Amino acid sequence: MGYVYAYRGTERYESLNFYLRKGWPIFAPLNCLLYMFTKKRAAKPIMNLADFPELKLVQDNWETIRDEAVNLRENGYFDKVKDPTSSAYYDIGFRTFYKYGWSKFYLTWYGTTLKSAKELCPKTVELVSKVPGVNGAMYSILPVGSKLTKHLDPVATSLRYHLGLKTPNDDRCYINIDGTDYSWRDGEALLFDETYLHFAFNNSENERIILMLEVDRPTNIIGKIINFIFKLIMRITLVPNVPGDQRGLVNAIFGAVTPTLLKVRTLKETNLALYKIIKHTVNLTLLAIAFGLIYLVLTFIQSLF
Repeated sequence: MGYVYAYRGTERYESLNFYLRKGWPIFAPLNCLLYMFTKKRAAKPIMNLADFPELKLVQDNWETIRDEAVNLRENGYFDKVKDPTSSAYYDIGFRTFYKYGWSKFYLTWYGTTLKSAKELCPKTVELVSKVPGVNGAMYSILPVGSKLTKHLDPVATSLRYHLGLKTPNDDRCYINIDGTDYSWRDGEALLFDETYLHFAFNNSENERIILMLEVDRPTNIIGKIINFIFKLIMRITLVPNVPGDQRGLVNAIFGAVTPTLLKVRTLKETNLALYKIIKHTVNLTLLAIAFGLIYLVLTFIQSLF
């Protein structure tokens, strides 16, 4: 945990409290294993795309991918869902981004291609399916004036790929990765380690649409074992784009408990003490589950040697 907090990368956490809230320290031991066995071409914040030739296929066909994304946008599929009971709101991986304006449309997610993606953007789905090592794919929108606050992703099993489709082509729309700014451009791509601190702003006059891929982190056998287990877990976090799409177990559970969650949220204004008790109880329960999963993964790896 100390290595991740104090030494990894050039960008530092604002405080220990910020790290404990946003840095996912529970996963630090597992991530350090993955960092240790990461191949040299991926052992840095931002990758050289020449070292990942398998991704060239999607970049070479960016205009085809862009056309399907724009069609989705024009038909309202990216409209941010305001209703907190909706399935999109309870996206376990990205749910906190919605309040800042960000939105997405899933194509594939850890072994499942969504029905709506097959129907509405078949060419993109076909192209992505030909690229080895892609765990997840989605279109992502960052509207005018929106942002993603400083954060990192919890588990270092993947690298993140961004392909500019319809962007402002403006330096005022950018992502900062470990202290380095990158401005999206149409047809240009970026591959980075999502476990470094990063944030994004769109201060331009136009929205940004990209293709976003979750790509396998290049590792040796240890990393491949962790990746395999992680993929099995991630399958249950699948979130539908529209009614009729496939739904993972986590999303189904959130949907079932939504009325209760909404009632608990009102306690923040009427009974703050009770609200904090419930909030901390839920958080501790989730923490215990996460610890349990990490223990099982590490125990399994140890049993192999």
